[in-house]
Amino acid sequence: MKSNNFVSLPHFVSVENLKTDEVQALIDRAEYFKRGGARLELTQPVYVTNLFFENSSRTHTSFEMAERKLGLTVIPFDPAHSSVKKGETLYDTSLIMAALGIDLEVIRHSENEYYDKLIQPQDDQHLKIGVINAGDGSGQHPSQCLLDMMTIHEHFGHFKNLKVAIVGDITNSRVAKSDMELLTRIGAQVYFSGPEYWYDKQFDKYGQFAALDNLVSQVDVMMLLRVQHERHAGDPNESKFDAVKYHEQFGINERRYQELKKDAIIMHPGPINHDVELAGKLVEAPKSMFVRQMQNGVFMRMAMIEAVMRGRQLGGLE
Repeated sequence: MKSNNFVSLPHFVSVENLKTDEVQALIDRAEYFKRGGARLELTQPVYVTNLFFENSSRTHTSFEMAERKLGLTVIPFDPAHSSVKKGETLYDTSLIMAALGIDLEVIRHSENEYYDKLIQPQDDQHLKIGVINAGDGSGQHPSQCLLDMMTIHEHFGHFKNLKVAIVGDITNSRVAKSDMELLTRIGAQVYFSGPEYWYDKQFDKYGQFAALDNLVSQVDVMMLLRVQHERHAGDPNESKFDAVKYHEQFGINERRYQELKKDAIIMHPGPINHDVELAGKLVEAPKSMFVRQMQNGVFMRMAMIEAVMRGRQLGGLE
């Protein structure tokens, strides 16, 4: 963190090491960009590529929009037609990108903590490229976490003692893991709900597990999670999954929507399974922040990219 309140980082792979003043500075910067704040004055070109090895609509497009708004040159990358299909390692792919003159790479990958190999190379490796984590397996999702924080801050103006319920497929959610840690650290009270078989006792240090109907009328933020069927290989509960029953037990239907506090908000990282986590008719309801989260994602990702640009002194920034 610099004295002028700009965040400066060599890489952006997790929220775990962010200081609370850095979190607030990133929110402030994202809100500045959203208000139409001045575009960065780059004195040198900055090249970025987006390496998405898992499917993505929101995050991929949002990062590219953020990059273009900042004035970066975006170099396309298509994993399906790359040398990864021939067995090339992620490190070697990154080494090639750096050799070609690319300054930053935004990566989504199925492997948890894939970035360790890139930001902590061995003694005989000399990779020099900035890494921004767009999601690693079931590990972390820093940009979704921070856009969630921005959306909460935008609505309430603070985090202190806000009651936040995280509901759904918690064990398999990188969003949940990033959000629960940061929310607790910045003063919110976290609660969990959903199927107990998709909850791990290791999360007890962040908050308590409770029945959904005991939380609906009490919380300020209802954060719903997508049921991640693609991560349930070998899970016996997957074969027994029933969307209708799930919605009845753990979804926000119209009855539960009416029981929410007057100023409460509903959040969901997307994609939404309609009538599973959230009733389809409520996706754009007044309390739903789904669209605003996507809008805020562009501006928060601008703030994150800028932080790494400053950390690596790219484009003439310091």
